[in-house]
Amino acid sequence: MSDPTDKNSKKNVIVFSLILSVICSLLITVSAVGLKDFQDANMKLDKRINILKAVNLITENKPGKTQINNLYEQHIKEVVVDRHGEILDTPASDSLQLYFYQEKEQIKGYIIPINTQGLWGKIQGYLAFETDGQTVLGFSVFSHSETPGLGGEIESAWFTKNFEGKKILNSQDKFVSVGVAKGKVSNLPEDKRAHFVDGISGATLTGNYLSEGIEKTLIKYDKISVSFRQKQLKPKNMNTKAKP
Repeated sequence: MSDPTDKNSKKNVIVFSLILSVICSLLITVSAVGLKDFQDANMKLDKRINILKAVNLITENKPGKTQINNLYEQHIKEVVVDRHGEILDTPASDSLQLYFYQEKEQIKGYIIPINTQGLWGKIQGYLAFETDGQTVLGFSVFSHSETPGLGGEIESAWFTKNFEGKKILNSQDKFVSVGVAKGKVSNLPEDKRAHFVDGISGATLTGNYLSEGIEKTLIKYDKISVSFRQKQLKPKNMNTKAKP
């Protein structure tokens, strides 16, 4: 029989392990709860940065937190719309998130959130358009799980910059989306080059997933783009500050 006073007895080792496990669990829980507000604030700031990147208000040199928030509140207005492109005062179950890019209370573009499946996880970003409802103003990637150095290049400036000026309508004004080519755009037929960006070497599947996700998202937001093309979308209260 083991001696209960022996610190190295099996019983004492088990009790010590249990107590240590409980203490560690409590510390992890307290840390997670304590850091949640900080993590949420950082995520909110990162989203704002990427929305501003999509409309080229932030380039490679990232400004400070105060300047980021000032730029966002001055130039971005967050709204919700229904699937017909009507702006809602109150979100509905099938409403869509939309961001207006404005200069001196005049709309200069709109931004659509991209949330799609990638090769290894979700790809989240923002795709901005000019007010003609068909020309890409910019693109940014907020979050992804793609392989570093391969699919992970979707967040690189050289890749996202290629989206600028691309068209989602063809010469017959038919919707064709915008996608990632398998290789160089210059290898495509001339009539398709306006609708694709250069692919990433060794990351064809990531490009395919992103292309499919962008197309599905644009179809979902099609009525909004059509409203812009027909000059029918008239946002209200553009002089109000952006939502947090």
